[in-house]
This record gives sequence, structure tokens and C-alpha cells, in this order.
Amino acid sequence: MIQALQPPITFDEFVVWLPETSQCRYELHRGVIVEMPKPRGKHSKLSGELAYNLGTAIRQANLPYFIPKECIVRSLDGNSGFEPDIIVLDEPALIDEPEWESGSIITLGKSIKIIVEVVSSNWRDDYLTKLGEYEALGIPEYWIADYAALGGRRFIGNPKQPTFTVCQLIDGEYELQKFRESDRIISPSFPNLALTVDQVFAV
Repeated sequence: MIQALQPPITFDEFVVWLPETSQCRYELHRGVIVEMPKPRGKHSKLSGELAYNLGTAIRQANLPYFIPKECIVRSLDGNSGFEPDIIVLDEPALIDEPEWESGSIITLGKSIKIIVEVVSSNWRDDYLTKLGEYEALGIPEYWIADYAALGGRRFIGNPKQPTFTVCQLIDGEYELQKFRESDRIISPSFPNLALTVDQVFAV
């Protein structure tokens, strides 16, 4: 990751600064703009396949959810803004989002059903920073897809192995459940989702 600008800047300044087109994605981490490489190769394919499977589950269950192409999630304190790999939004809830139509910005945890991060070299962001921020927002479900076993041993075991973590918000805190190999991924939001870790990571 490369810091693109010096702190401090506000979330509103970050949104104004964001380039319309770029080879990179940008996030705001506690007032610092951080350059995030766009997903490529297996990371990109895994995100696309997982989004397809979630979209299929949404249609099969006839739920009022959708997966936007791009979206910024503002932290509870307004000092950070994240662009997740995949986000499932509750369309009726967007009526309470003041900046959705103008900027695809989400500020309320209740607007989000699931948020997904595919782990890359900046794994601490996914397992620590974003987990804490998504928990504070009250996002009910957060998936961490660590197909290359990049996360710390305390998160994915020793020896490290590819791990799919489902974080479920219970009484304001995330409870983490880890899935590996042939384990079927258990999602509270999509109980009928029939996917194993091997199937997700096989891409």
C-alpha cells in the first residue's frame, strides 16, 4: 500500500478528491488516503464468482437485496471509508442513506446484509482494521476469504491454511467461525447457500 496524500483529511474531502477513473482503488484510513491495487488474477476471479453465487442466492430466495458494482462504506466516526470487494445491500433500507444516490456512499450498518473482503498482502486491514470498523457500524455479517493463507497464524492457524471466516454480529460483537477445505460455508443471512470452501477457492 502507498499513502497517496498526507493526513488529515475528512471523509467529505476524500470523496471530492476521488478520481473518476484510475488504475487503483483508494480508501480512507483514519484520515489518510491509501492506494489499494485493483484486484487482479485469482483475487478478481474469486470476487466475481462469489458475487455471482450471492446474486443467485438473492434471486432464488426472492430477497430485496442487490450487489452494487462500486460502493464506499463510511466508518461510524467518519474518519475512514472503505471499498469492499463485495457488498450486499438491502434496497428498502437505502431510503435512509442520504448519499447513496449522489455518491454510492453507505453510512448505516442496517443498509448492509453482508460485506466481503478477499485477503491480499494488506491482510491486517481485513482481519483487524475493517473487522473493527464493520463491527462498530453494526454490519450483521462479514466474510473474510483468505484463499492464499496470507493472514496471521492467530487468524488462520499454524501451519497456515486457506481459510474462509464468517463473522456474525451477536450482541454488538462479531463471533468468528472458520471454514476450511470441504467445509460447507454457513451463512446466517443465506442459510440455503450450498458452497464449500474448496468450491469457492477452486477458481
